[in-house]
Amino acid sequence: MSLTYEDVIAKYEPVLGLEVHVELNTKSKMFCGCSTIFGAEPNTQTCPVCLGMPGALPVVNEKAIESAILIGLALHCDIAPYSRFSRKNYFYPDMPKNDQISQYDEPICINGYLDVEIETDEGPKQFRVEIERAHMEEDTGKSLHMGGATGRIHGADYSLLDFNRAGIPLVEIVTKIVPGTGKYAPEVAKAYVAELQKILRSLGVSDVRMEQGSLRCDANVSLRLIGEKTLGTRSETKNVNSLRSVERAVRGEMIRHAELLNDGKKVVQETRHFQEETGLTRSGRSKEQAEDYRYFPEPDLVPVEPNAAWIEKLRATLPEDPTKRRKRLQAEWSVPDKEMAAMINADALDIVEATVNLGADPARARGWWLGEISRIANEKEVSISELSISPSDVAEIVTLVEKGDLTDKLARQVIEGVINGEGKPAQVIESRGLKVVSDESALMAAIERAIASQPETAEKVRNGHIPAAGALIGAVMKDTKGQADAARVRELLLGHLGQSSD
Repeated sequence: MSLTYEDVIAKYEPVLGLEVHVELNTKSKMFCGCSTIFGAEPNTQTCPVCLGMPGALPVVNEKAIESAILIGLALHCDIAPYSRFSRKNYFYPDMPKNDQISQYDEPICINGYLDVEIETDEGPKQFRVEIERAHMEEDTGKSLHMGGATGRIHGADYSLLDFNRAGIPLVEIVTKIVPGTGKYAPEVAKAYVAELQKILRSLGVSDVRMEQGSLRCDANVSLRLIGEKTLGTRSETKNVNSLRSVERAVRGEMIRHAELLNDGKKVVQETRHFQEETGLTRSGRSKEQAEDYRYFPEPDLVPVEPNAAWIEKLRATLPEDPTKRRKRLQAEWSVPDKEMAAMINADALDIVEATVNLGADPARARGWWLGEISRIANEKEVSISELSISPSDVAEIVTLVEKGDLTDKLARQVIEGVINGEGKPAQVIESRGLKVVSDESALMAAIERAIASQPETAEKVRNGHIPAAGALIGAVMKDTKGQADAARVRELLLGHLGQSSD
């Protein structure tokens, strides 16, 4: 039975919960001194501690604890005066110790929240996502399944293991059930992860690159009949690695659950894997309960007891709250709500602010980043931050346009050249010969040629039909290869033909 999303929300209420794993950007791993640099040759960043060799003892990374506290403070959490690590036991091939050091019943951060805003049919609406806990743990290694069509273990010829990632510090942020999302559950999930990503980036604790796995979302979804109080059986879609995919995974699971329930079948509690190409999930493994992991206190690590003075010192370093910052910038720049939403959706706010801070007019900076640069990014299927153009490049281009050294058309060519790797704006202008033709004698010569080629049009202008001047101006712009200032050309042309340019 195939259902539409509208069919689902007419009958069922979604129950949403999210778990986000954040890889911290410390220089060394959680419990040893191995490097955490991404992309190194497999198994070159390992040691007896992160490989779980007998007799090797872990030592807690203080910087990772500091980062965890900062995350908790930014999410309005209580910082526990006492927390401890446990061993989470399970057989997993990419965890060489067969256990994971994590925090179980005594996490470092508890009881926080994050407010997110989305567009609804009734206009902007805010949802509060309550945080149950944020706890520290170590990441697992990486399995590579070779051969086969899916890249999964099923059907593979053999598997390879890379333990470079094993032991990298993680903070797992777990929400409580998010109530009242209704049909907006997919959008709320996406907005929450996006807002969390912005906060973590502003804290400087992670590069939050979902495509590299340094920010991963597990989406828990269940359905219950509208008006029911009893929770349905949930599924957990693991390691979703893009904001768009978070939304698609939640929406897809809501439809899958509803189809099962409508057919009188049961939803199985399990982990599932999201498939980018189809937008669907496939079954992973049955979901263990906490007791299945046989947690017990980590015997080789002392409890974590951050003192109050240290916590308050870290609190004083927190950056401006992202929501307050957006409202402040919107007021300072006089940005309409719709344009502000476009900037946020394009993840362009930081880069626009950096451009403005370099002296660019806010409206012009916003226009270039959301216009021509976003167009190129869409063509290349990347984000604007991944393009080879910087805020300083755009600020320089804005200045050149304002001074009259570039027209908008020429500026677009300069942007294209910078992104294509032809150098900084000045180098592109020089190599492509893009400077504006401002010499009036050269402009008048081009105007004379245009009049000579279109005498009837010129006569119309002399007789007061000003709109006809457009064809002549176009001819001059073509003659000068688009390097003339169209406004100046119009002024000179009309004056030459005895008309006012007002």
